[in-house]
Order: sequence, then structure tokens, then C-alpha cells
Amino acid sequence: MSNVSENRWHTLPLAEQMANIGSEVGRAAKWQDKDDIRFNGAVARALELIDLTLEDSRWRNRSQELGRLKEVFCDGVLGGKEYGTILSSLENYFLPFMNLVARKYAIQ
Repeated sequence: MSNVSENRWHTLPLAEQMANIGSEVGRAAKWQDKDDIRFNGAVARALELIDLTLEDSRWRNRSQELGRLKEVFCDGVLGGKEYGTILSSLENYFLPFMNLVARKYAIQ
């Protein structure tokens, strides 16, 4: 794994993991069809974080949902040919997680 410490990742609550994934999905959406290098970097990081979350034993009961997230994200990356996924609309899935984390850090 490149920049993410697997041990550190597995200490984060699910909401923080999902918020971080959402940030990378947002970056991928921003750069899709504009800058291939930045787009591919964001896609790689999002997939890395999704895989780390799938490997986290605390979320075993959510593996189907997380697997479907990865599948839908990949569909959006590949142009939405299977499910009609648009990366920018997928960002909406992550907004509640991002808001939760933002509120947590605003309080501290």
C-alpha cells in the first residue's frame, strides 16, 4: 500500500474511512475527462482505500455494501456503461460521512 498506513487505517471509525474515500471520489470526479494523471491518481487512491476498508475485519457485516460501492465506483470510472454511474453524483453518497467527520472536528 502506497501512502496509507494499513495499521492507522484500521483504527479509524467507518465514517472517517468513508469520508476519506469520498474525498478521493470527489477528486476523481473533478479530474475525469480533464487531467488523466490526476484522475488516475485519485482513482488509484480511492480503490486503495476501498480495499483497505474491505479488509478491515470490523466491517465484515458490511462487505457486500462495500463491494457494491467498489463496483459502482469502477462503473463510474469506466464511463457508466454498466449501471449509468456518474462519479459526480456518487459524491452524494459520501456527503453524510463527510459532514459527520467535519462536525466532529469542528467541535474539537
